[in-house]
Amino acid sequence: MSEKKLAKINVLYIDDEVNNLEAFKSSFRRFYKIFIASSAVEGRKILEENEIEVILTDQRMPEITGVEFLESIIVKYPNPMRILVTGYTDIEAVIDAVNKGNIFKYVSKPWNTDDLKKIIDTASEIYRLRKRKDKLTSDLLLVNSQIEFMLRQKLIS
Repeated sequence: MSEKKLAKINVLYIDDEVNNLEAFKSSFRRFYKIFIASSAVEGRKILEENEIEVILTDQRMPEITGVEFLESIIVKYPNPMRILVTGYTDIEAVIDAVNKGNIFKYVSKPWNTDDLKKIIDTASEIYRLRKRKDKLTSDLLLVNSQIEFMLRQKLIS
């Protein structure tokens, strides 16, 4: 990271247990701009209104699992880094999270705050690097098309 101070990243945490949401918010609000949602519906609304860089979601929620939520948003929101959080060891959930939900990490509850902060920081850095790569690729394509145009003009004249 550069030496200049970067803006706080936007982190969304979805969990049907309000105590977990409040614990997460109080642990991480000084590092990140925290958005919390107690359901997938609330999470989607936040995604519609904000550029979210990192999404954390609980696996076991009443109406939809974390993996199902992450899978359902991939097409519309492909860029945020995804982290699945769960208090249960379920190998099928892990496999589904990787194969369907495109997750970056799988974190067990209760989380260790220092470890989770490192994971979120790494996810954020990957997110920013991917955005930078996309911008550079776009710029390169533009320059290439301009060079091709100039070469065609030179060949024609």
